[in-house]
Amino acid sequence: QVQLTESGGGSVQAGGSLTLSCATSGLPRIYNRMGWFRRAPGKEREGITCLYFGDTNTYAIDSVKGRFNISRDSAKNTLYLQMSNLKPDDTGVYYCAAGRTSCVRWLAGRTDSDMFWGMGTQVIVSS
Repeated sequence: QVQLTESGGGSVQAGGSLTLSCATSGLPRIYNRMGWFRRAPGKEREGITCLYFGDTNTYAIDSVKGRFNISRDSAKNTLYLQMSNLKPDDTGVYYCAAGRTSCVRWLAGRTDSDMFWGMGTQVIVSS
């Protein structure tokens, strides 16, 4: 059984930092890319950053570049999202996901029906 479990969300003031974690288990080997998605209040879910297992390159949308960093600890089967200089516009529910298609596709807003998703963790950034 595949499980993705996010943690680390919370409330923070603008300019602050948070680190989200996504613990995974049971993920098929072919699912070798993971990303973080965000659903802001009143908006559609968007892909914000992504990586491929074993690849040092990461991908991110412009609005989070330089502020958010995605990483993975393969020994712990855990994905991380380090967020700094948070802004009120970063408020939302953050989801981790695993899939088989391209990061570019996810960041363009196209996800796939066979992706695995976590339940999400809430991040609130106050001004």
